[in-house]
Amino acid sequence: MELEPQNRHKIIALLNKGAKIPNPMTLYLDNDVQVDQISGDGVTLYPGCRIYGSRTVISRGSEIGFEGPVTLEDCQVGPRVELKGGYFKKSVFLEKANMGLGAHVREGTILEEQSGGAHCVGLKQTILFPFATLGSLINFCDCLLSGGTSRKDHSEVGSSYIHFNFSAAGDKTTPSLFGDVPRGVMLNEPPIFLGGQGGAVGPLRVGFGNVVSAGTILRKDVLNERRLIMEKAHRGGEAPLAFNRYSGLNRMLEKNVYYLAGLVALEQWYRHVRRDFFNREELGYLVYNGALDNLRLARGERSKRLKAVAEKMPESIHHDQSDRVKNRNFKFYQNVDEVCRVFEDDQNVKSIHKYGELFLEALETQKKDQDSDYIAFIQGLPEVVSTKGTKWLQAIVDDRCQKVADLLPAMNLFGHRNKGEC
Repeated sequence: MELEPQNRHKIIALLNKGAKIPNPMTLYLDNDVQVDQISGDGVTLYPGCRIYGSRTVISRGSEIGFEGPVTLEDCQVGPRVELKGGYFKKSVFLEKANMGLGAHVREGTILEEQSGGAHCVGLKQTILFPFATLGSLINFCDCLLSGGTSRKDHSEVGSSYIHFNFSAAGDKTTPSLFGDVPRGVMLNEPPIFLGGQGGAVGPLRVGFGNVVSAGTILRKDVLNERRLIMEKAHRGGEAPLAFNRYSGLNRMLEKNVYYLAGLVALEQWYRHVRRDFFNREELGYLVYNGALDNLRLARGERSKRLKAVAEKMPESIHHDQSDRVKNRNFKFYQNVDEVCRVFEDDQNVKSIHKYGELFLEALETQKKDQDSDYIAFIQGLPEVVSTKGTKWLQAIVDDRCQKVADLLPAMNLFGHRNKGEC
């Protein structure tokens, strides 16, 4: 009998476009795959690739499956990306991003320009800013990593690192910020290094320029910058286990709110700064839309996790707690839907602060004088302009923090800080 590959006509169409497919018989293209969303310009699909989904995009110069088979499902792959082997679903990879053999990358993940990981890296609901680099044998889910100025000066996570994103109570309200959005997008902050054979117990925040020694398990915020961090081993012993007491509810909620607010700010950055750079590429608008979708997925995931914890509050108030704590927990339970609505899409709002309009006006002036790529353009902004941009994004973050604090006055979130100081 005559053998032929799945969707032979689509494979022929790709070959006619110029795509390189060394062994067409081993390529699986699902029925939903759109050929017009796969570039023929320098794209290579190595043997053993399986491609699914109507939303899959593969841009010019990308190589899929060089080190081993790749399963790609509803991902948006930007120019010159290298996905060397593994499983990739509902994720976005921007120019020159890369992942090694054995990767397992799932929804809500965005790898920005020149970021990537070595072999056997697991990611979900994770955002890596440009240049960020992950070693091997890493689980880095539910977090955002920024910092660094180039491939030689980048934030890095050492091999065998784990972001602990699942509590003993079964909660995943654990997102962690390594760096932040308002400063990180300017690509001028010192890198963060998380030493290998270590981990972080989310949710927490780590400031720019910090170096965490190998083997350290972070359990608290390190907001001071340019520090060498060496945590002591966790003290041994035992204590009563009570899953629904939530003595650290305030801290948990603050970290989640700040993370969600950062996602809102990042979405505004994509809409009003990054969009024009995507539109310069052949399939850029599809990659851009994929990034926005993943930012919405990320916000939805964080809201979902907050609501799951809130559902446990009626049970928590039956435990031996003070009236103040019971009232606090119940108010969170009553108002969690309103809290989550604070972070719903407001794409038409350019600015809630004077620096927003000032920055965007200055940005347009800079664009008229330059035709550089995204990274070169952002790093070439005068300091007075980038400072306005950071203040704009920080104002978005602070505004969302303040709105949540106002909804839950009994929780004293962010320490009674005034607006603009969250």
